[in-house]
Amino acid sequence: MSVITEVRIPPDDFELGQILSLDEASAIELETLVPSGDATVPLFWVYEPVEDGFLDAVERYPTVNRVTEMEVFGDRTLFRLDWDASQDHLFQCIMNHEGQILSATGTSEGWDFEIRFPHREALSQAQACCEDAHISLELIRVYNPTDPGAGPWYGLSEPQREALMLAVRMGYYDIPRGCTTEELADELGISDQAVTERLRRAIGAFVRHTLLTPEPEE
Repeated sequence: MSVITEVRIPPDDFELGQILSLDEASAIELETLVPSGDATVPLFWVYEPVEDGFLDAVERYPTVNRVTEMEVFGDRTLFRLDWDASQDHLFQCIMNHEGQILSATGTSEGWDFEIRFPHREALSQAQACCEDAHISLELIRVYNPTDPGAGPWYGLSEPQREALMLAVRMGYYDIPRGCTTEELADELGISDQAVTERLRRAIGAFVRHTLLTPEPEE
């Protein structure tokens, strides 16, 4: 039976975290997450205006072939990264033990990963692999996505659940809208950008843990 784990990892402990430095961005979110073979071409969002120094630093990294700007939406920019993942021990530990990265977001506090493994033994093996590679994993929680008692919030973190419930109560998803993200931000005591990101991640997590979970065997 599959399990999902949420972990926090220091950016210096894995290669992609070193490549995507957060010095010039408030947050970075991976969009395409699963490497294939020795190379991968992930898409990632960078929040806040992107300086030329950020792209130069990324392209100077030895395992990066090219980084390309794809789209710009307000305060975030989507990039394509042509990168050789074979030297990133974190990704290798996940791939070699059948892990699937569901989400990954980097902030100044570290990178938060949500990873699905086919069973707890695979999770334990991946943890041991990371330990051997000197990768620090701060385990936030582990639960079974098909067991309502183990994941009472359907994959939502407490801040995501709070933001989503407040948005529903205040009519953010009504037509016409009953409130704005600025009003939600005032209620939560965070920025407008943080509210938008938190709601987007909350909806993604909710769908992954309800509609996209494996169907039980008969």
